[in-house]
Amino acid sequence: MPIVVRIDVELAKRKMSVGEFAERVGLTPANVAVLKNGRAKAVRFSTLEAICRVLDCQPGDLLEFVDDGEPTQ
Repeated sequence: MPIVVRIDVELAKRKMSVGEFAERVGLTPANVAVLKNGRAKAVRFSTLEAICRVLDCQPGDLLEFVDDGEPTQ
């Protein structure tokens, strides 16, 4: 998948557990795992905003485009 989610990197920088992060953002730990593992198909802007507020970061710190060489359709 060409979009890589870097939540785990930001959590590690802040030494924040997934449980604490999930509680502060208002997500379940299972949904955080879906985001972290790249299985999410979409993210609401309101969720992205909450994540950025909790981690004090920008969306670009969390999401990265990685060209896998496959043509888009």
